[in-house]
Amino acid sequence: MVDRKGLKNRGRSRADVDDRRKAVSDLTETKLDAIGDYSFDPETASKNIENMIGVTQVPLGFAGPIFIRGDYAGGPFLVPMATTEGALVASVSRGMSVISESGGARTKVLSDAMTRAPVFRTEGIDHSVKVINWICENPEAIDDAVSATTKHGRLLTIEPFPNGRNLFLRFSYDTGDAMGMNMATIATEAVCRLIENETGAVMISVSGNMCTDKKPAAINAMNGRGKTVLAEAIIPGALVESKLHTTAASVTETNIRKNLIGSAMAGSMGFNAHAANMAAAVYIATGQDPAHVVEASLCMTTCEDVEGDLYIAIRMPAVEVGTVGGGTRLPSQSEALEIMGCKGDGKARKFAEIVAATVLAGELSTLAAQAAGQLGSAHKELGR
Repeated sequence: MVDRKGLKNRGRSRADVDDRRKAVSDLTETKLDAIGDYSFDPETASKNIENMIGVTQVPLGFAGPIFIRGDYAGGPFLVPMATTEGALVASVSRGMSVISESGGARTKVLSDAMTRAPVFRTEGIDHSVKVINWICENPEAIDDAVSATTKHGRLLTIEPFPNGRNLFLRFSYDTGDAMGMNMATIATEAVCRLIENETGAVMISVSGNMCTDKKPAAINAMNGRGKTVLAEAIIPGALVESKLHTTAASVTETNIRKNLIGSAMAGSMGFNAHAANMAAAVYIATGQDPAHVVEASLCMTTCEDVEGDLYIAIRMPAVEVGTVGGGTRLPSQSEALEIMGCKGDGKARKFAEIVAATVLAGELSTLAAQAAGQLGSAHKELGR
């Protein structure tokens, strides 16, 4: 039996990782040959993992090309997707092919703001109002506190939500091309210390769950978090019939009864077929935080039969992605972003539009398969 001290994070060199993996292997009597087979320098992941013993590899494919007519993304794109679900990439590729043949997907980023919402304890509602008034009267002091923590982030708004002796403040930031959660947290904490000193309110937690991070929440569905993105396409009726083997009327009815009525009856906050599926595969491939798939699932899909043609659109209120920092630094993830021309500064909104177009393609293909009664056979044929 190996001493548990051998499991401690004593370094990040390959030798350290090898030693730690051997300790785990000996302690658990488990061979870890596949986990130990990787190509990059562990130091590359020094800001992404603790107690590293190796890697978990997920199959990576690509969907597309899809033609996008966005404000930031323009032209044809191949989209890397990491998944273990057979049929997913094939289904998305089918949707992309039909959208591209129809003239492409129109995409637009409506808003872009990362949020953090601390909760304060106050003496009561009068004290809460005094704190709110102080915030409204001292924007320069608050901006100075934010600026002292970041050169890239910019505070946009602070929205107050008083409730008894609780005061929630929802901070919204422009975080550039980073997803920005850490940036928002550090800046918010600095402002909260200023508020404490000036008003006597006591910060209980820098995250009071009105942010709302990594949980389904109506406030994100309505107000957005990260990037709120729209995508749409019009599929000619002839293409719906020849390529999707159904009709615009059938897809529209399926969407209404399934995505809208069915989701409402279930109390779901997402009104879509499987938006999280596409988001998860793209997020994992490109080094995003996969926990933010929760917010991606808030997507709403709408369809209309327009004189025999199919109009399909999605609204994704919370696409929380970045093209710098976090997992985007890792070699494979960096390459995946590069495939789409989305690596580095100035690319985050472009990437968000590609994510939305990918979700649109997946929704189109899946709704069409269900309208045509082909979903089960497709999964059976392709490995599920």
